[in-house]
Amino acid sequence: MDLFVDKRILTISQLTRLVRELLEENFDHVWVEGEISNMAMPSSGHLYFTLKDAGAQLRCVMFRASARALRFRPADGMALVVRGRLSVYDQRGDYQLIVEYCEPKGLGALQLAFQQLKEKLAKEGLFDEAHKKPLPLLPQRIGIVTSSTGAAIHDMLNVLKRRFANVEVLLYPVRVQGDGAAEEIAAAIRDFNRYKEIDVMIVGRGGGSLEDLWAFNEEVVARAIYSSRIPVISAVGHEVDFTIADFVADLRAPTPSAAAELVLRSKVELENEVTALSHRLVQAVQNRLRSLRSDTAALSRALRDPKMLLGYLSQRVDDLSGRLVAALRGKVGRHADRLDSLQTRLHLKHPALELERCRERVIVLQAQVESAFHRNLDRKREVLAINGSKLQALSPLDTLSRGYSIVRLLPGLSVVTDGTGLGQGDRLELKFRRGGALCKVEEVKKEIGE
Repeated sequence: MDLFVDKRILTISQLTRLVRELLEENFDHVWVEGEISNMAMPSSGHLYFTLKDAGAQLRCVMFRASARALRFRPADGMALVVRGRLSVYDQRGDYQLIVEYCEPKGLGALQLAFQQLKEKLAKEGLFDEAHKKPLPLLPQRIGIVTSSTGAAIHDMLNVLKRRFANVEVLLYPVRVQGDGAAEEIAAAIRDFNRYKEIDVMIVGRGGGSLEDLWAFNEEVVARAIYSSRIPVISAVGHEVDFTIADFVADLRAPTPSAAAELVLRSKVELENEVTALSHRLVQAVQNRLRSLRSDTAALSRALRDPKMLLGYLSQRVDDLSGRLVAALRGKVGRHADRLDSLQTRLHLKHPALELERCRERVIVLQAQVESAFHRNLDRKREVLAINGSKLQALSPLDTLSRGYSIVRLLPGLSVVTDGTGLGQGDRLELKFRRGGALCKVEEVKKEIGE
């Protein structure tokens, strides 16, 4: 049997198109809840993510037009409730949900957007107390950014007129809710800063729902308030309402009327305060005067009679003058004695006297030297005479004069003291006291008597 008889063969594209049409016709408006995963936000502005639960998952896409209307930022792990229509992405053959609206499950989208923006700006330091500017004590010109037709402006004007009628108020009318309201409020804040002719600014509106107050939760308004060089009071809604503008502003007022009361003190209050300060000033001056009078009286009692004081001082001057003269005289006398002593010592050290003393000393020394020389010479002569006598007694010539002679062997002229060493025929030289003789040995004798 031919299986292809009476069978219509479809291409993949045709089949996919049929499936897409079937899904879009029967699932054009569905609500789905699930947890986000694989969130992607490319530069095209579209959002791509997957919704999943414990048993399945669904691919989702949210095109740029719908994504721009979101008040919050979807993120992985967030539980969402979404509305959309089923379709098929032809290129992959996947079925997907084209999301047209979504909100956090269990929490409103606006409330989530409020919390996300609050956390973001807090991390950037837009709420820091160090950045907040003080309000002027008595502003001359007040700028108000609000609707010109709302009850808030009338309440603020009534309070300002009642508290200080001659203050100048500049109204910058803006829309305070709906599309474009946030941009108008931010532009008004920037224009007032360029104008530079107001001392303080009130930004706010009357009460309403969270949606009505949302313009004051926009990031553009928060950054305009933060960048303002003029102090800003936020006065949005009722006392229980809080907006991002309240956290960024230099001061939060619970209501527009309260903002008018905070920005401008009552004229009666100021007058009463001035009166109280004047009274305190008078009391302080009076107390100071009484204290000064008491001090003056005490000083007057302690002050001595000028004549007596002058007499005492004159006496003191005389005493000091006498002591000074005596001291000077004593010092001069000591210096005079010192000078005489130095002059005497200088006279004694005069070169002429010193030279004369040196001459006398030289004469004395010369006489001493001559006397010592003669004495020493005499002693030398005596010693010489004694030594000469001794030498004379020991002289060989004196011995020769007594008959002795000196015998020396020729040719060496060695002195002969022992005749036994001579031999017959030796030639001898005889030395007498006067003259001498040459001899020849004829015979040698051992003893003289032999």
